[in-house]
Amino acid sequence: MEAFSIVVQQADASDQQNIEAAAGAGLAYGLAAIGPGIGIGYLVGKSVEAMARQPEAAGMVRTTMFLGIAFTEALALIGFVVFILLKFA
Repeated sequence: MEAFSIVVQQADASDQQNIEAAAGAGLAYGLAAIGPGIGIGYLVGKSVEAMARQPEAAGMVRTTMFLGIAFTEALALIGFVVFILLKFA
């Protein structure tokens, strides 16, 4: 973090704004990726638990799990799009 502070101090005003925008965009994407990561972990864990309890329903649980993963991963992709918009806007 100290190296980042040194770079920001040595940059001129326009460069400093670009550095701050890039750092903000990176932080925003990092925070946006935390939620879907937790969500997918929770979803897969509960799905494995459900398949272990009722093996005969494993096919239906697996299909539902993959749909849930797709919808949860869409949140991470939305966060990535926002990151790109903040970085290049």
